[in-house]
Amino acid sequence: MSAQRPGRPLSHRRRPGPRGGRMLLAALVAGFLLVGVFAATGLAWDPFSAGDRRGRSAPDIGAPWSVGPGDRGGSPGAPGSAAPDASPDPDASKGAGAGGAADGGGRPAGALPFDLPDATALRAGKKLVFAHYFTPYPLSLDNASADGDYYTRNYLAPAGENGKHERYGGLLRDRPLPVPPQQGDWELANLRQEVRTARAAGIDGFTLDLLSLSGPNWDRANLLMEAARSVDPAFKIMLMPDMTSLKTDDPAVLATALAALAAAPAAHRLGDGRLVVSPFKAEEKDVAWWSRVIDLLRSKHGIRTAFVPLFLDFAAHGARFAPISYGFSEWGSRSYVGQDGAADDVRRAHEAGKIWMQPVSVQDARPNQGIYDEAGNTATLRSTWTHAIDDGADWVQLTTWNDYSEGSQFAPSLHNGHTYLDISSYYLTRFKTGSWPRIVRDTLYLTSRTQFAAADPTGTQSLVMSLRKGSAAPRDAVEVLSFLTAPATVRTATGGDADAYEAPAGVRSHLLELRSGTSSARAVRDGVTSTSVELSYPVDRTVAVQDLQYYGATSGRTSP
Repeated sequence: MSAQRPGRPLSHRRRPGPRGGRMLLAALVAGFLLVGVFAATGLAWDPFSAGDRRGRSAPDIGAPWSVGPGDRGGSPGAPGSAAPDASPDPDASKGAGAGGAADGGGRPAGALPFDLPDATALRAGKKLVFAHYFTPYPLSLDNASADGDYYTRNYLAPAGENGKHERYGGLLRDRPLPVPPQQGDWELANLRQEVRTARAAGIDGFTLDLLSLSGPNWDRANLLMEAARSVDPAFKIMLMPDMTSLKTDDPAVLATALAALAAAPAAHRLGDGRLVVSPFKAEEKDVAWWSRVIDLLRSKHGIRTAFVPLFLDFAAHGARFAPISYGFSEWGSRSYVGQDGAADDVRRAHEAGKIWMQPVSVQDARPNQGIYDEAGNTATLRSTWTHAIDDGADWVQLTTWNDYSEGSQFAPSLHNGHTYLDISSYYLTRFKTGSWPRIVRDTLYLTSRTQFAAADPTGTQSLVMSLRKGSAAPRDAVEVLSFLTAPATVRTATGGDADAYEAPAGVRSHLLELRSGTSSARAVRDGVTSTSVELSYPVDRTVAVQDLQYYGATSGRTSP
């Protein structure tokens, strides 16, 4: 099939370096508060991170990313010409906490360490959680079997797409959990599955990255609107025009495109009917330009707007945008040492009378840009969620649902299973309900890389990833994140080296030295194993391709 692709947009980029005007006392207070939160929730402060707290944030990156397969002319990923199947989703009546077949996006009973409240309870308050949807990487690009589909042949293989990704060892290091080929409108069916998966985790909707206003990414954006409507009318899609990618300087063109998507019932609106528009890198255009877009939506299309600009640098641009904004957001740092400014962001937004959408992230590793952040196993995930909860954010954006070119995905993947999404459901419940859920079943989460941070690939890869400025220092560690109903002995094995430690009831992070071979852990009480987990991907000191993503496994589910 054709491997042609549209022009690549600029990458989602981190905020600039340390911001001016921050008082040392405020930074110290924020640090003490964070440690206090970890202590209050039973989380052990990371002993490997002592002395790693370097820059508060990371600089911008100007290198491009891939936006996926290209035009309709035989390219994988282009929706078919047949009219979408508008029939109701057979699982539409299931709530956010519903179970269901694993391949249908549901959640099997006992997968989580707690009982996730149903959709009614999670949606009772004003707190909202969205996941950033990146259209180039749906569950399948060509409806083929995973052993030879487009992901396997062209994105994961270093020689894929006629060798264009060989310099950095292949475009991707992970992929969505494989789905079997389907009959009929398979793209709509797969998008419905993604909506069901997000809903089953307690997520309220997707922020839809609008990379283009025509072509396959635009077609998939429209199809996602239909998928959300057919699965669950309460699952909403927030429109996020990507200003690093859209090729228009005409406010009328963007207003018309937004109005077309706004006609879909799934488009996210406030209770008063205003359409929420949240442009990525809003500062790419000035306030006058955005004012024109908002005015055209109202005067030409009859649409009132709640404008929630997402900045790469909120501190530098937020004040200028305040008069036209309902709220603010920022893309944020992907390292756990880059979160010091989060509380200040929320405070400034609230003092201006605006809502704040907090970024929550797992990790970031970009082979095609030669850069990565040190996520510290689940430290970044736990830290960003803790800030969203403790600092009083109004909304959360998980960054990202499925951008595999950044390695930032929360969506169930081949190498992570449901690990990061399941952990997020625990914090999401606290964020939305105000109470930590009670742990009712022992569950262990195991994370590590499959190679050492300093490994030098032996293959043909010539561009290797280096640590982003301001990130935590690289570390080689296995993390056991335990959710226990009562104290237990956790017995571990890393590369054949057995060990054990005593873990308290509640949530506890414990770090082990990374060793060659496989890793596993089990919780034991009175000589009986209550739960166990194994990370089936072994660690190797000699690697052909550099892969600095953390892999994950959970004892609550069968490994993919």
